Amino acid sequence: MTYLYSIGEVIVFLALSIFAIVESIVKTFIPNKYKMKSISGEIALVTGGGGGLGRLLSLRLSKLGAIVIVWDINESGIQETVKLVQAAGGTCYGYVCDLCDREDIYKKANIIKEEIGKVTILINNAGVVTGLRLMDTPDKLIIRTMDVNIMSHFWTAKAFLPTMMENNKGHIVSIASLAGQCGVSKLVDYCASKFAAVGFDEALRMELEYEGYDINTTVVCPYFIRSTGMFDDVQSRYVPTLSPNDVADRIITAMRCNEKYAIIPGYMRILLILKWLFPWACSAMFLRGLVRDAAPASQRQSCAATTASDCNVPSKDQNGATIHQQLARRVSSSERKP
Repeated sequence: MTYLYSIGEVIVFLALSIFAIVESIVKTFIPNKYKMKSISGEIALVTGGGGGLGRLLSLRLSKLGAIVIVWDINESGIQETVKLVQAAGGTCYGYVCDLCDREDIYKKANIIKEEIGKVTILINNAGVVTGLRLMDTPDKLIIRTMDVNIMSHFWTAKAFLPTMMENNKGHIVSIASLAGQCGVSKLVDYCASKFAAVGFDEALRMELEYEGYDINTTVVCPYFIRSTGMFDDVQSRYVPTLSPNDVADRIITAMRCNEKYAIIPGYMRILLILKWLFPWACSAMFLRGLVRDAAPASQRQSCAATTASDCNVPSKDQNGATIHQQLARRVSSSERKP
């Protein structure tokens, strides 16, 4: 009987797998506009929203009718984001929050519940990068990288998931990186944190599905993004660095279509498959040729502006002129889209 039961399980598994494959193929031919869910009236929290990609995401969420909350350690950046969202006709609230501090995360989460309402969309966007060889990276900066890039995901999820589970509704978006799929020299701590972010998203999704919750999760793995203050000087060959506006658009589309994974650009999926098909020597040669140097100014201990406090090293400004000019062009209309 056990043998027959096992055969039955295999048959059911194969049948369901075929159905899932066919369903996935059919969905690829359906235009995104027919698959996108409305987020009007949703309360969306964006960490690292005081500049760069987080600011662009905040603007797009507000134009779609969401009530936006931004967390950042940069108070002036928060104020600028709030002003831009309000100028575009949206609703936005900003709170100074140190994502290195678990208690501060829990405290600000409780304030939001009391003052604004239940967060239904959580976008863990904040991130930092040092860009140093492992043996040259101070222990303090390694800890900071892990605190901001992955540990904060645990604390924000624990802070906001309970209400999502009560209402059986919500969406958690984890902004990881293609560096969370492939190792890169000078980014050992960064890659480790992004690998962890990918694992966090997948395991959390499995857990929620197993327990029967209709709560979506999306993990986003973009290539290096230019003009955000993190990888502006990366030496990339063959694959161009990405426009932050294009990445922000892709993230919003992935979230609204309930995609599980968003690899940016999409053709990098093929390269990720080839990574595991070819011998390691081939993959290593390709990766070294693709990214000649992720942080050319290696002696400059950079700490990209997002959420970590007490950074005693020079930092790049994510609220630079390039992003500001892009924002000015993209938010001239206050029209909200359903």
